[in-house]
Amino acid sequence: MSEMQPDVQLALQLSGVTINVGGEPLLGPLELSLVVGDHLLLVGPSGSGKTTLLRAIAGLGNVTGGVMHVLGQKVHAGPNSLISPQDRGVGLLFQGGALWPHMTVRQTLDFVLTASKVPRKERKQRREKLLELVELKGFDKRSVPTLSGGEAQRLALARALATEPGLLLLDEPLGPLDQDLRRGLLKSLDALSKELRLTIVHVTHDENEARSLANAVARLDKGKLEITQTDSSGSSSTHDPAPEPSREGDESA
Repeated sequence: MSEMQPDVQLALQLSGVTINVGGEPLLGPLELSLVVGDHLLLVGPSGSGKTTLLRAIAGLGNVTGGVMHVLGQKVHAGPNSLISPQDRGVGLLFQGGALWPHMTVRQTLDFVLTASKVPRKERKQRREKLLELVELKGFDKRSVPTLSGGEAQRLALARALATEPGLLLLDEPLGPLDQDLRRGLLKSLDALSKELRLTIVHVTHDENEARSLANAVARLDKGKLEITQTDSSGSSSTHDPAPEPSREGDESA
């Protein structure tokens, strides 16, 4: 496939991307274009490679072929990673959260803000806004081990948003939360994505809750990616003409 030119309005573009796991082909070739501001719901059976795909987009996976653009930057050309994970403008949140247990809530966010070179005068304002978004206002001095599972996951979400990424990858991050809180956070994320033109790729097993907020739904199965639903604008597109290869195994997703 000839290389596609990046479009500054595209948040994510996969052109013939292939991914191997354990030396065996797992995904691809994949074609996908997401416009800035899209909210894609990514579904598929367990083991289909959803987590593997998110990790590859974030720069943590094994891309073996094709071209990938993220936020206008070419980040992969064939097996070569051209842009490091921290320079892609991508936020990634898994279900576990992976918080630092020796830190407080404030230290957790300040560490990310400082590493991202946010000016000192702006850190407090940014931190307070994030904590309000995830309903952790007043938790600044709480240590991570004292947080409940839901509180910890909300802090992990705030940390993922701290760098103001242009592309946010969510791998079932709201699973530990109760239904009302999940719905509230989904609505907050939807409002935030519109305000900041944030593009979201959201993996979840609870399709009904997330489907109402997504403007596109894609199904990943047997190495193929297919858009199954879009809004009236049809801004998201995918195409996968390749025959289905034989493949075994995958990490759970």
